[in-house]
Amino acid sequence: MRYFIELSYEGASYHGWQIQSNAVTVQKVLTDCVANFLRSEDLQITGCGRTDTGVHANQFFAHFDLESDIDTEKATYSLNNMLPKDIAIRKIFRVEDNLHARFSAVSRTYNYHIHYSKNPFIREYSYQVYLKLDIAKMNEACELLYSYTDFTSFSKMHTDTRTNNCKIMHAEWELSANGIVFKIKADRFLRNMVRALVGTMLDIGSGKISVNDLNEILESRNRGNAGRSVPGHGLFLNSIQYKEGVI
Repeated sequence: MRYFIELSYEGASYHGWQIQSNAVTVQKVLTDCVANFLRSEDLQITGCGRTDTGVHANQFFAHFDLESDIDTEKATYSLNNMLPKDIAIRKIFRVEDNLHARFSAVSRTYNYHIHYSKNPFIREYSYQVYLKLDIAKMNEACELLYSYTDFTSFSKMHTDTRTNNCKIMHAEWELSANGIVFKIKADRFLRNMVRALVGTMLDIGSGKISVNDLNEILESRNRGNAGRSVPGHGLFLNSIQYKEGVI
């Protein structure tokens, strides 16, 4: 029997989602907690993707398999009492056995938050920028992303992915209460992709490079030609979409 967990987490205390041998990760903390609750020594939890160090998730899905039924409401309540305060389970529910948290997802949406004025209340969830930015040019650059599928120039090097192709469904900069937010939706994302895109967009918005330079960066398929990766604390995995009626 396959169960899905819908959760959210604050990433400040974690080295991302993926289990690592020498670091605290969300997957490790969640797996240990669920395994302890279910008294299952060999429990494995599979996530809908991976997030980098410090990145937050407003919505995240993961799945695990069991041979027996569980009271999902009781499990949700009990696990939330057992988990640290920066990880919260919204619900646990049964799904079809062939539904996969990662491979069944059809799109993901990330938001990157930027603010201009010093603000102690959002410093862990938004990146402060001191430069004046041309939002119109940054949105002009967003339009170019729809014409490309190969995003090698914005991927962390030496990863284990078989392809660097992604389909961008939406990309736009919008005004927010404290500054601006970059919203991007795609069928999949490469490691470090959103943060590298934002760093390059900031170079465009500040006039360091032109909108047309983005074409050359994309076509070069060379990470060294793109901008720097902005800090992870401003990035949120905002939502995961599956086919209608599946969840």
